[in-house]
Amino acid sequence: MAHFFRQLSAVVAICCGMAFALPAPQTTNTFTQQRDRMVADQIQRRGVANPRVLEAMRTVPRHRFVPATLQHLAYTDRPLPIGHGQTISQPFIVAYMSEALGVEPAHKVLEIGTGSGYQAAVLAHLARVVYTIEIVPELARRAAATLKELGYTSVHVREGDGYAGWPEQAPFDRIMVTAAPDRIPQPLIDQLRAGGRMVIPVGAAEQWLTVVEKTATGVVQRRTIPVRFVPFTRGRAG
Repeated sequence: MAHFFRQLSAVVAICCGMAFALPAPQTTNTFTQQRDRMVADQIQRRGVANPRVLEAMRTVPRHRFVPATLQHLAYTDRPLPIGHGQTISQPFIVAYMSEALGVEPAHKVLEIGTGSGYQAAVLAHLARVVYTIEIVPELARRAAATLKELGYTSVHVREGDGYAGWPEQAPFDRIMVTAAPDRIPQPLIDQLRAGGRMVIPVGAAEQWLTVVEKTATGVVQRRTIPVRFVPFTRGRAG
């Protein structure tokens, strides 16, 4: 019997040791520190320099836009799954696209592919108002709830087909697309204000992040970096 109790005591000691070895719960200060490191190590070092974009990336709580089981990975240098075959983009890509879009405080922005709502939150720190469309109803509702909970009242979420844009609110100063079509949808070009800009991944097997400038006389496209986004086909965005 004494031998049994010695064994039981050893098991309890091991279990207690395992309990103490579990990761400590994440705190607000921990997440803030992780965001600061994310901006310094993943974003600034790769050349993103716009101070408004950097401040937005330091401010938006990315961990609130990912599943609870993945919050400990929220500030790592990688995309993360958010369900329904969709992901939240790598932080660097969010920052790079936001800088490339060149958003000013007075701008009205359209985003195609709300996903988790994280990119829309970043854009809300840069623009006057953001309209964002997500075709997956569950993601649209979840993003709208998260944005509302965090106080992003300037972001308006719609469930629907992003290919057609949001004609009732056009024209837009800036448009961001987070899924890759083979070619740029004409409705989005039509809804872009003259002098406006769009950032969109374009291509199938090979995708390039493309900056589109709309002038009074036409449209100018410029490739920037190779990327990998989910495909954007008619009736599918996000």
